[in-house]
Amino acid sequence: MRLQPDRLDRYLANRARLSRQDVRRLLAEDRVLVNGETSRIVDLEVRVFDRIELDGEMLQAGKAARYLMLHKPAGCASATQDATHRTVLDLIDEPDKQDLHIAGRLDFNTTGLMLLTNDGQWSRRLTQPTSLLGKVYLVETEDEIDPACVDAFAQGMYFRFENLTTLPAELVLLNPRRARLTLHEGRYHQVKRMFGRFNNKVTALHRESMGPLTLDLALEPGRYRSLTEQEIAQI
Repeated sequence: MRLQPDRLDRYLANRARLSRQDVRRLLAEDRVLVNGETSRIVDLEVRVFDRIELDGEMLQAGKAARYLMLHKPAGCASATQDATHRTVLDLIDEPDKQDLHIAGRLDFNTTGLMLLTNDGQWSRRLTQPTSLLGKVYLVETEDEIDPACVDAFAQGMYFRFENLTTLPAELVLLNPRRARLTLHEGRYHQVKRMFGRFNNKVTALHRESMGPLTLDLALEPGRYRSLTEQEIAQI
């Protein structure tokens, strides 16, 4: 399934088997409709969600964009298929669910907000490192949390294996073994490794939000709903 955007002139040349010169002529003559409107923009981005017509013939009907919010339960793989474990896609009962991909994975036993979509551009805006959208987690630990963690997390930690220093993270202590952590990146097992520096084991991890999107408290673990138009537009 092509989820990456393509240029309108390239799309028409490939789909209708036309030369680039013929494509430009058709566009100039207003014979191409994109979502019901004529277009002369040769480098207009065409996605699978757009309806494309040429001389009244439908070249692409346009696929419905899907945006889902899921309350991921523990013991569920952040994958579209897994030979051993139940996956988050197994929890989805929607047509064409195989077209969905995960925007921001969670570890096997981590719970909370997960977003699934078939819109690659939207998910990249949500997850690309340059976006710096905060991801908020509730963390529970085996031992009491050392108050020194607050400053250490805020300063960033050096991970020798990747030869990098984590971005500043905000840690708010809620009780001796519980905290709220805001990250602006998603390194491998990052939360567990950061607390591991203080010889403290993470016993539970729950994602509350990603950027402006917050887990709907009405969603029980394993349940999902479609995002509202307002929620979609926030990314």
